[in-house]
Amino acid sequence: MATETAAPAVEGVVGEVNRLTHGPVKGLGLSHPDHVDITATGLAGDRRFFLVDAADTLLSITRTGALTGLTAHTDGDDGDGERLTVTGDGAELSVPVELGDTVGANFYGHHVVPGRVVAGPWAGFFSDLVGQPVRLIRADEPGSGCDLHPVTLLAEASATALAAAAGAEVDARRFRMSIGLDGPPAFAEDGWSGAELEIGTAVLRVGGPVKRCAATIRHPESGERDLPMLRVLKQVRGVQSSELGTGVNLGVYASVVRPGQVSVGDAARLTLP
Repeated sequence: MATETAAPAVEGVVGEVNRLTHGPVKGLGLSHPDHVDITATGLAGDRRFFLVDAADTLLSITRTGALTGLTAHTDGDDGDGERLTVTGDGAELSVPVELGDTVGANFYGHHVVPGRVVAGPWAGFFSDLVGQPVRLIRADEPGSGCDLHPVTLLAEASATALAAAAGAEVDARRFRMSIGLDGPPAFAEDGWSGAELEIGTAVLRVGGPVKRCAATIRHPESGERDLPMLRVLKQVRGVQSSELGTGVNLGVYASVVRPGQVSVGDAARLTLP
C-alpha cells in the first residue's frame, strides 16, 4: 500500500475556486452557487437545519441517501420572516419556520448540538420520505450544524488522484466540501495546517484533516452506494489520525479569520504561519 502525502507548502497563489457547496438542511442535496457570504461561523445559512431520529441522533447522508434528490433554500432572516422551502423528486414544501421544543442532538457520538424542533408539517414530510420517524431541527447557533469546524477545503486534484484505485472517475461533489480548488496538486491542502488562505474578501485559517465517513460511498446525485470510497482512501492514503481519531482522511477544515464574500474563480492566496 502506497500512502500519498502532501508536498511542502509554498506561499502565494495556490489555485482558484472551482466549486462552492451550500445546503441549509444537512443530508439533503447540495447547491453550488456562484458566490457565498462567509461569516464568522462559516457559509451563511449552511447546515443550519438537520434531521434527528426518534433517539435525537443525527440522521444524515451517512445513514440514508433518500434525501439527496431534494434541495432547500431559506428566505428572510433567522427568526421573524424566515421561510424554508424544500423541493425535488416530485415533493415540495414551503412554509414559515416556527420553532418548538428544545433538543440536544447527538452528532456522531462526538458532541451534542443544541437546537429547536421546527414545528408544522416537516416531521411528517421527512418521515414519509425516509421511512422512519424523524424531526427537523434548527441549530441554535449558526455554524453548529457543521461536523466540527465551519469551512472545509478540498483540492480537485485530490479527488482525481483516487480514480485509479477506485476504477472509476471520482466526482469531488461526493465529499460535500465547502470550497473546492483548482490548481493545487493532489493532497497539497494537507500541508497547509496553521496557514492563512485569502479567498475573495475572506481570510481562512487552515486546520487539520477531515476524517471521512460512509457518506463518501454515495453518489452525490442519486444517493446510491456506488463506490467503496473508504476502502479506496485507505488503499491510496493509508490510515491517518484526525480530531475524530484514527481513520481515512481527505480534505481539511478551516476557521474564519475575516468574514467576506467568496466567488467561483477567486484566487486562493496562502500565507504560511
